[in-house]
Amino acid sequence: MTEYGRGPGSEPWHPEDPLYGDGGWGGQQTHAGRQSPYGGRPQHYPEQPQQAQYDDWGTGEQPGYGQAQQHQQHQQHGQQYADPAQQHQQQYADPAQHQQYADPAQQHQQQYDGGGWATGTHQQVPYGADPADPYGQQTAAYGGEQPDFYGSPDAYPPPEPPSRRHTGPEPRQEDWDPGPDQGEHAFFAGGDDGDDGDEEGARGRGDRRSRGKGRKGRNGFACLVVALVLGGGVAGVGYFGYQFYQERFGAAPDYAGDGTGETVTVQIPKGAGGFEIGQRLKEAGVVKSVDAFVAAQSQHPEGKSIQAGAYLLKKQMSARSAVAMMLDPKSQNNVMVTPGQRNVSVYKAIDEKLGLSSGTTRKVAEEKYESLGLPSWANDNDDIKDPLEGFLYPGTYPAAEGMKPESVLKEMVAQAVVKYGEYDLEEKAEELDLESPLQVVTVASLVQAEGKTHDDFRKMAEVVYNRLKPTNTETNQLLQFDSTFNYLKNESNIHISESEINSNQDPYNTYTQKGLPPGPIGNPGEDALKATLDPTDDGWIYFVATDGVNKTEFAKTYAEFERLKDKFNESSGN
Repeated sequence: MTEYGRGPGSEPWHPEDPLYGDGGWGGQQTHAGRQSPYGGRPQHYPEQPQQAQYDDWGTGEQPGYGQAQQHQQHQQHGQQYADPAQQHQQQYADPAQHQQYADPAQQHQQQYDGGGWATGTHQQVPYGADPADPYGQQTAAYGGEQPDFYGSPDAYPPPEPPSRRHTGPEPRQEDWDPGPDQGEHAFFAGGDDGDDGDEEGARGRGDRRSRGKGRKGRNGFACLVVALVLGGGVAGVGYFGYQFYQERFGAAPDYAGDGTGETVTVQIPKGAGGFEIGQRLKEAGVVKSVDAFVAAQSQHPEGKSIQAGAYLLKKQMSARSAVAMMLDPKSQNNVMVTPGQRNVSVYKAIDEKLGLSSGTTRKVAEEKYESLGLPSWANDNDDIKDPLEGFLYPGTYPAAEGMKPESVLKEMVAQAVVKYGEYDLEEKAEELDLESPLQVVTVASLVQAEGKTHDDFRKMAEVVYNRLKPTNTETNQLLQFDSTFNYLKNESNIHISESEINSNQDPYNTYTQKGLPPGPIGNPGEDALKATLDPTDDGWIYFVATDGVNKTEFAKTYAEFERLKDKFNESSGN
């Protein structure tokens, strides 16, 4: 048998049994329950504290209507009734809550309708009242006075004696629904107990059943919301987990094949790494993802050698095909300016890359040089043949059909301005006894043109500075560089007759004109520029390319120079 009732087969009653003590069932029980609930006046013990014990089974209830059959059924199940003198400790204020059931099975099931356990687990804290009133500490378990559901003065439970009635009206709380902590367990509230008791029991349970169903509806809706939230959370975690796995461990999205027939030009800036190159290719529709390109570039043995410039590529190429095509010179729509290269050859290369007629870019340079971004100290001499000479900085620049010549030239000039700005040429010009930053660039162009290897750039710079000195009695401030004469002739000839040289009075002819030429004779590279700013100090004043190609030897006196000249004549067959 369960813990909330004693039926046939239970142990005999014992006064010290905790289930029948003062705390569990609200008072001492008679042995057989033969006390009549109305057999006498209730006894009052003012010295004992009044405690309202609330129990769904109501062990202090009075059998309604004096029904002997119901009384007998309780006796058969061993139900013990309290002494009327102590009955007030368990009496409910709400008459509608004290329903007796003809069938003990109904009584067993009705315990769940109340929502609490018979052991008194859910007890209500008593309110203070007049100690003279034996019922003063009883509070309405379910909200105060309840209406008479039967409309008759004889209805169950019988009216209380005048001495047991409250002196004032109780506050009425119509819709108060006790929660699990107030005597109604949320799980059992309003459940369908499936019994077929009397009409009064069914009507007595009607209000609780309707409230229980409302709570069930709310609980069901809450469960549905929680399920949807949890389901959405699981789906979200799964999606993002899949994305994380794909990004970290899955293969990167990639196209297949060598691409479509549609071509596109992609410009790669100088210093761009694999990630930036991949971004530009993806934006142009060449590759499907940056990660695919980076992976393909790292797997190719020469993938890291992709240079800056413009590339003619196909759309929707596999990353592997894109890397291979960028390494193919045929796909590179670039113009490369090499150290020492003159502007005239650069203009020609731009015309070819842009598909323009010969001379177009050179004409643009002559007419629009002022709008191409030259520094303020450029073009400071009226005898300068090309204002852009020395400002098309060596490097690789995009040049594809559809582009304008001035856009290509602007990028080259902009790079020169950046590089020259890094060395503060105005301050360096003063330190080197030069008149302007433009002369520094001019010296660098001479060093670049006359030097054959990187090792002799600093020596060549010293030769220039020593010959420019007013104290130079060896050459009388004449540079006597073949490179300057070849520049004005637009040639590259190392065999120049003295008669031809001496008869030409062009400002760029350093055999007949003292000092530096009006402007640069080419576009110097970074090595020549650094050597110009940091020359040797060994007394070099002469030099001869003894092999006529790469080997340059230096001398400090004219006698040494003559020996080097003879050496050159022997090597060249003169």
